[in-house]
Amino acid sequence: MSSDAKGREGPGTAHSGDANDPRTRSAASLILVGLLALLGFVGFVSLGVWQIERRAWKLDLIARVDARIHAAPVPAPGPSAWRSITRKKDEYRHVTVSGRFENDRETLVTASTEDGAGYWVMTPLKTKPGFNAGFTVLINRGFVPTDRKDRTTRAAGEIEGDVTVTGLMRMTEPKGAFLRGNDVSADRWYSRDVDAISSKRGLDNPAPYFIDADAAPSPGGYPIGGLTVVRFPNNHLVYALTWFGLALMVLGAAIRFAIEEVRLRRTSKPVGRRASV
Repeated sequence: MSSDAKGREGPGTAHSGDANDPRTRSAASLILVGLLALLGFVGFVSLGVWQIERRAWKLDLIARVDARIHAAPVPAPGPSAWRSITRKKDEYRHVTVSGRFENDRETLVTASTEDGAGYWVMTPLKTKPGFNAGFTVLINRGFVPTDRKDRTTRAAGEIEGDVTVTGLMRMTEPKGAFLRGNDVSADRWYSRDVDAISSKRGLDNPAPYFIDADAAPSPGGYPIGGLTVVRFPNNHLVYALTWFGLALMVLGAAIRFAIEEVRLRRTSKPVGRRASV
């Protein structure tokens, strides 16, 4: 063997730890894939847990609202209680209020119901001076179809004198509907914006909420009350199962990749030294 052959390696030789060694590249791939899989797994599991928590919150909300709807009606809150009213604890509360309708100040709000397209009739009710210091509250008396938009077509339904209204307390719907904003100057309404309607109609001491009237016989048949739809979508369990399923898919893919990489490393033959003679 010639002296210059000592320590010389053939072109196919690779050192352990060499960046070009397939085994080194394989280990780096395993680490990278492992980190990505861990991040994906933790992320999907977190989203699944969040949906489970949202489902618990939604079920509690449904139970609380259902209890309010079916509870005995209580007097509608007056000015002294308005500061403490919140959507979370007060919306859909069953309330009752007495006073007189101001029929000449009604507002029509675009509506779409199972009975077709039309309007909600929002009529101010002025309470008696002795009722919680006296105030005005908007009453959603119910639905009228488009051919009953004109008040003269349903004059029999414009109740005069003292009335008592029972219904569900609702929170204001500011600005308008999706892609359709309220046009106050044109008196065109797509949502029940209490502040805007009260200002437009010049109502005296208006309540910050409105009341959806319960179903009750209406002279002439209109407006049709009691059409409030209380529905809370609850698809959180489906979403949670989806996220957990994706987490398992990521974990399974990572395990399969790791097994395949280990198998390739075991079956690959290390490159030996070669020396010239």
